[in-house]
Amino acid sequence: MNEHKYAVAVEGLCKTFETVIAVDRIGFSVPRGTTVALLGGNGAGKTTTLSMLLGLITPSAGRIEILGHDMSVNAPAIRAKMNFESPYVDLPRRLSVRQNLEIYAQLYGVADRSGAIEKLSHSLALEELLDRGYGTLSAGQKTRASLAKALINSPEILLLDEPTASLDPDSADWVRTMLEDYQKENDASILLASHNMPEVERLADHVIMLRAGRIEDEGTPEELIGRYGRNSLEEVFLDVARGSGWDKTAIDKSDAN
Repeated sequence: MNEHKYAVAVEGLCKTFETVIAVDRIGFSVPRGTTVALLGGNGAGKTTTLSMLLGLITPSAGRIEILGHDMSVNAPAIRAKMNFESPYVDLPRRLSVRQNLEIYAQLYGVADRSGAIEKLSHSLALEELLDRGYGTLSAGQKTRASLAKALINSPEILLLDEPTASLDPDSADWVRTMLEDYQKENDASILLASHNMPEVERLADHVIMLRAGRIEDEGTPEELIGRYGRNSLEEVFLDVARGSGWDKTAIDKSDAN
């Protein structure tokens, strides 16, 4: 694995919970400065994969390299260069937005905590929310606060699990634009798990289709749409989720003739 080329590189990754194989010997990479999407139905292995990359779950087998370093050996140093956001994981609800950001800035070792919070509160329109309790915020406001937490350490790698779930179209578009801007300005790498196909078509450079813990197919959104003969990534997603993918054997035979 080339540390200069990949932000994330995974080989033979597997996770078993008793008799259930949640992730089954998958391998993939996230080139630096790109967005890679993990797609799949419920139980496909997306969240388990993200949890292993974050070090929250220990893999049953396989190898994870983050920025060229072995996750099993250098996890604390690696985590300082990563962050995570999901609308399904709340920040402490009784704390204000400011208190949450101060705590996470300290945990990530941010040198200028006040400056980082001020900058993020301006870019994410949080100035009027900083001293409000996180639990009192609307869904859109919580998403902005959670994104501020995810960006507090200026991460080189951002892991996102359904980042715009439950948001109205305008708020979701605002979040996607902010993520695009952050990536361009910081040459950041993003691994995105999402059920929102238009979002994936917009953000992802490469898509990995998961089914039952295995990689069923992968490629750019355009490649997958063309390969399956569909009009959108959502139609491709349905084919893969239902196990009615493209017939590679038939295509190979056609090419041979």
